[in-house]
Amino acid sequence: MTADPIDLRHSLTWRWALETSLNDQSPLEDRHQSFELTWKPELEAKLGPKTRLSSSLRLRADAFDRLAPGRPDRVSVSSINQPLEIGDRLELELRELTLEIQAGDTWWTLGKQQIVWGKADGLKVLDVVNPQDLREFILEDFKDSRIPLWAIRAEVPVGSTTFQWLWIPDRTYHLLPESGAAFEPTSPRLVPPTPDGFTVESLPIQRPTRWLEDSDAGLRVSAFFKGWDLTFNYLYHFADIPALYRTIDIGPTGPSIRVAPRYERSHLIGGTFANAFGDLTLRGELGYSTDRFVSVNEADDVDGVARGQELAWVLGLDGYGLSDTIWSVQLFHNHLTGVDQPLFIEPTETRLTWLVRRTFMNERLEAELQWLHDLDLDDGLARAEIRYDWTDTLGVELGIDVFYGDRDGLFGQFDSRDRLVLQGTWSP
Repeated sequence: MTADPIDLRHSLTWRWALETSLNDQSPLEDRHQSFELTWKPELEAKLGPKTRLSSSLRLRADAFDRLAPGRPDRVSVSSINQPLEIGDRLELELRELTLEIQAGDTWWTLGKQQIVWGKADGLKVLDVVNPQDLREFILEDFKDSRIPLWAIRAEVPVGSTTFQWLWIPDRTYHLLPESGAAFEPTSPRLVPPTPDGFTVESLPIQRPTRWLEDSDAGLRVSAFFKGWDLTFNYLYHFADIPALYRTIDIGPTGPSIRVAPRYERSHLIGGTFANAFGDLTLRGELGYSTDRFVSVNEADDVDGVARGQELAWVLGLDGYGLSDTIWSVQLFHNHLTGVDQPLFIEPTETRLTWLVRRTFMNERLEAELQWLHDLDLDDGLARAEIRYDWTDTLGVELGIDVFYGDRDGLFGQFDSRDRLVLQGTWSP
């Protein structure tokens, strides 16, 4: 917060994405994935010695309209969280509107906000309080892909420990790409395949409807103990991806499957730890979900869904010993228990990520390489990016995203979506 009572700033970004997959034989003019122009005005105002207001908007236009073609059916987004759509290619969204009030030693944050738990790169374990707009899969920065929620957050320090309480009445969940979108999911791990000879009828998603009873709530306890940053996290929430319940009907016109998606409750219990040892930082996250609903690969199952429990963790090591260089290695592991039926997903999944970032020319030039690899399916994503600041207010970025692996894999399904990205930002 600056000394000025009002801080008004904005940024203007243009971004062009061109699909470059060697497997794609389509004409070059058909490979334009997006050309976006984004304007983000932000306001911070000090309303008193213990009160401040923060707000931000995002006006975004896309010339090609392939990431979310037409007017997407935003049934997963609550009525109080819908953006304003202007035609098919322009939208205005309120990204933040919070009032922060200090009452005694407690800070209250009221309004539309992002709440970040966990610090893993590329993939998530505990950072699931806010749902995510998956129109670009996981390629978009988390701060841009998180969907802000209307919530009440309280930070209460007690000695060297801080308690964070959350109440989230906003019933908004992941925004998934629809049919025809550039990153429409096709892997059977996410979209169970239709058996030969069957037709499929998809019913509307059954959303939670009760304002109070269907709210999410959470608690995070943070402490520093003998060099360790520690947290305990608990979230009572609806999972952001609906369970795909099904019924099979053998009618006079042939067999059909009726799919009835429904959001289901779960308890997430976990924690984080981090400690620095010279130039190395060791960190980790652990999360246990009491209820994980997954699709069953068994034709005669009564509803096509099984309920299990999932343990997920990440262990990361960050290095700062090399001049102007940061590197990071992470190991992610998920293990599903309590399910005996055959599934479309593997009950155990292990992924490895690697990142290195180096600056040059007194930090005016920055290069970054990132790699995510699934050790079980042998598919993944490789990313490279270089950024240059022409001035303090003007910068340009060039990047490439490359998917590889079998088309049934989480990453391999987008093997034809390799892309080159050019972006410029002006922040006066």
